Amino acid sequence: MTNRAISDRVARIRAGEDPQCLSRMASGWAILGKFQPDAIQGCCMLLPDPVVASPNDLSAEQRGQFFTDLVRIGDAILEVTGAERINYLVLCNQVPELHGHCIPRFAAEDPVKRLLGPFEAYDFGAARVADALGQDRDLHAALRAALAG
Repeated sequence: MTNRAISDRVARIRAGEDPQCLSRMASGWAILGKFQPDAIQGCCMLLPDPVVASPNDLSAEQRGQFFTDLVRIGDAILEVTGAERINYLVLCNQVPELHGHCIPRFAAEDPVKRLLGPFEAYDFGAARVADALGQDRDLHAALRAALAG
């Protein structure tokens, strides 16, 4: 059975049933990432709409738009969180549907962890689950505003 996590998530967003959704982008949807490790809060994702397997399945114009949107999300994270930089990842291995990660990296992180990729440095599966209606309300609102501006 194929992992359809991105397709299922996009369907929930289209139905208005995903409170972590930040904004409609030209290429898809910006969302607050499901997991928010304490040291790097502000993780976001871009989900394409329509969903495809990889960037190679997009036309040249669609590829350009997807990666432009991904960096726009990164700009918003930088503005809102004060992160030093953004790690951009497009993996599509465990979930074989295109999605991009924007992960803030901060000067205050453990220096050893800062040298590692975010998924090597932090246990995302054990991290706090994002809550746009609760603990992450202000972060969510600020990211939405930054993406709208």
